[in-house]
Amino acid sequence: MSGAPKGARGLPERRVLEGRFGRLEPLDEARHGAGLWQAVAGADAMWTYLAYGPFADEASFRAWLRERQALADPLYYAVVGGSGQALGCVTLMRIDQPNGAIETGHIFFSPSLQKTPLATEAIFLQARHVFDDLGYRRFEWKCDNANEPSRRAAKRFGFVFEGLFRQHMINRGRNRDTAWFSIIDGEWPARKRAFERFLAPGNFDAEGRQKESLSALNAAAG
Repeated sequence: MSGAPKGARGLPERRVLEGRFGRLEPLDEARHGAGLWQAVAGADAMWTYLAYGPFADEASFRAWLRERQALADPLYYAVVGGSGQALGCVTLMRIDQPNGAIETGHIFFSPSLQKTPLATEAIFLQARHVFDDLGYRRFEWKCDNANEPSRRAAKRFGFVFEGLFRQHMINRGRNRDTAWFSIIDGEWPARKRAFERFLAPGNFDAEGRQKESLSALNAAAG
């Protein structure tokens, strides 16, 4: 039954999650640092709603990556394109193994990754790992309520808005109201089909333009 307790759940794995447009690799500063810096350098607006960044130079950015790669929660993955260059990061975090709940967060996508099929695939690969590999019941997305692009992205990916946590935290010296979204296991099969249809080769024309939007596919799936 959807939502029912399940057996033992694993922890997110430090392994490559393969996709069609690219892959998620466990973050490794030595492997990914140079490419990530090249992708994000100068894109200062990208850090507006995060608690860190922008970074003054490559050395400080890569020192920060070294700290992050050692963490188990949040567990960082580099989003790697077909060229082999890391273009952004995602994490799995707030890992609640007994209750089968987990969150995606600390997402930063470089300008060259934003609004691409690979950006969508990165979230799909996380969700598929969470539900299909690990057997979790709940996949969460939370963001600053002032971050309209993040709220739009959550809805596009099929996350359901659950409510607003008012004055949830202080970020960069200002109040943050946090918007909560989730996908639960009973919704995942329909969301998975929508992701797969969106990412299928036949959904893109010769110039790489989508034929059916993910939002429309999720709406049709219910």
